Amino acid sequence: MIDYTPLWETMKQQNISTYRLLKDYGFSKGTLDSLKQNKNVTLNTIETLCTILNVPIEQIVRIVPDKDK
Repeated sequence: MIDYTPLWETMKQQNISTYRLLKDYGFSKGTLDSLKQNKNVTLNTIETLCTILNVPIEQIVRIVPDKDK
């Protein structure tokens, strides 16, 4: 399972809001909704977030094994 909890923690630490992603960095509401719902986004989106936040990918997303599979 994809988990973006590290993204929200990193954004909180750096005082970057979702509003700022929308207004300052041109993120779409659809992309933010996908992130909030732990849905797939492109690697380009992940790379952009890493660049904006100046962090490695581990501080954006993690993969949690699905116990049912």
